[in-house]
Amino acid sequence: MNSIIRKAMLEVLPTESFNTGNPPEPKELYIPSSHKKSLELYSNLIIGARGVGKSTWTTALADQNLRTIIGANIPELENAIVHIGFSEKPDQENYPTTDIFNELLQRQFQPYEIWKTIIIRWISHEINQKIPSVDWPASVSWVKENTESCDRILQEGNHLFKSKGQNGLVLFDALDRTSDNWESMDAIVRDLLRLVIRLKANTNIHTKVFLREDQFSRNVTNFPDASKLLSTKTELDWFLHDLHGLLWQLLCNATEEGGNILRNFYKEAMGVEPELKGDYWVISDEAKRDEAKQRNLFKNIAGSWMGKDKRRGVPYLWSVRHLSDGKGGISPRSFLAAIRSAVEDSSHRISEYPLHYESIKKGVQRASSIRINEMAEDYPWVKDVCEPLRNLVVPIEFTKIEERWNNKYPNGPHDIKSDRLPPQDLNKGWHGIQDELVRLGIFEENRDRRINMPDLYRVGFGLGRRGGVTPIMKEK
Repeated sequence: MNSIIRKAMLEVLPTESFNTGNPPEPKELYIPSSHKKSLELYSNLIIGARGVGKSTWTTALADQNLRTIIGANIPELENAIVHIGFSEKPDQENYPTTDIFNELLQRQFQPYEIWKTIIIRWISHEINQKIPSVDWPASVSWVKENTESCDRILQEGNHLFKSKGQNGLVLFDALDRTSDNWESMDAIVRDLLRLVIRLKANTNIHTKVFLREDQFSRNVTNFPDASKLLSTKTELDWFLHDLHGLLWQLLCNATEEGGNILRNFYKEAMGVEPELKGDYWVISDEAKRDEAKQRNLFKNIAGSWMGKDKRRGVPYLWSVRHLSDGKGGISPRSFLAAIRSAVEDSSHRISEYPLHYESIKKGVQRASSIRINEMAEDYPWVKDVCEPLRNLVVPIEFTKIEERWNNKYPNGPHDIKSDRLPPQDLNKGWHGIQDELVRLGIFEENRDRRINMPDLYRVGFGLGRRGGVTPIMKEK
């Protein structure tokens, strides 16, 4: 039976390449209770780390079918007209590509003018009014020179939405793709947030800006009236019960015999079957929140202990704790990657349960490797500063870390090359790099000032820790 269950789990658990930029399928859509406020129309500023759902919510909110499903929890979204104003996925008709955005900046257009043009082009289309749109420079030039006409377009668009009982919603994501320079990035983000404040005068035109934590932590809200925006700020957090709820939302949608077995596990733990909605299953709100029942449910596939007795820990808790970053945050992407890898590894072991406890440890190793590669996409310099630390044992005094860095980069952190955004505090020397790694959750600073590294990164970068998950050895 274990092999049947593993097959079913692999059917529904995402692969490493699942982040395609496309919206999730209805059966994959999962709304943590902590995310509901972020999805409300009046939440303009949403902050989140890598992999916590910024791009997922951008694509889901832009999809009419998924928006209807989300509307069951947030009714104001059901009649929303949604437009993507920027994202990682190129859509030159609706917003400039990264190269075009940089070209516009080189032509001395201000970021505010570019963002405003994206809004005006969309609203003008909604009210069937033509403006110059042969290319983006033509559109931005027109918007820059026709303030009164732009104000009229916004007013007419707002009136149209209001008369139809609708709300317009513009989404902005992946803003790090607009520049590889922090000063330019700050100006781009700041001007977008200024525009968001300006648009608040229109009762039926709304915006959502999804920002990485490091972007928000800079001085991007140091302008008048920013408090009006900060009062709407929310964060995309995931908690233990959210992650296991997401897991069972996926597992309950497995097919054939394995799917039936997993849904029976669910029924035994929860007292009811998951709800069938059309051609997919949905778990109950209780299954999303009740950690005691989730724990009993997970025992069906992973057992009670991470070894022969309770001294080794509880599987329900273990993987989540070992996948947290230095700030206690965890992404669903890392969690699901670890579970999938554990399923694959368990198929080579003799086990009482579908998941062997040693395979769960292997899953953390795999998730660590994946997470490091993801982090390197946003912060290529992170690998450059963490690879020289291989074989160190944490916690460790910072002076020993600094010694490794000085051996690798004799001229200091300015020797680190990056084709994306560089470390923010290069002028502070190695302590600036330390601060940045703490900000990103890669380093932790203990009370005794020694540096620790959470397993999510420590394992993949090959650092040791007594009693910890075995680090991944570097291939020779």
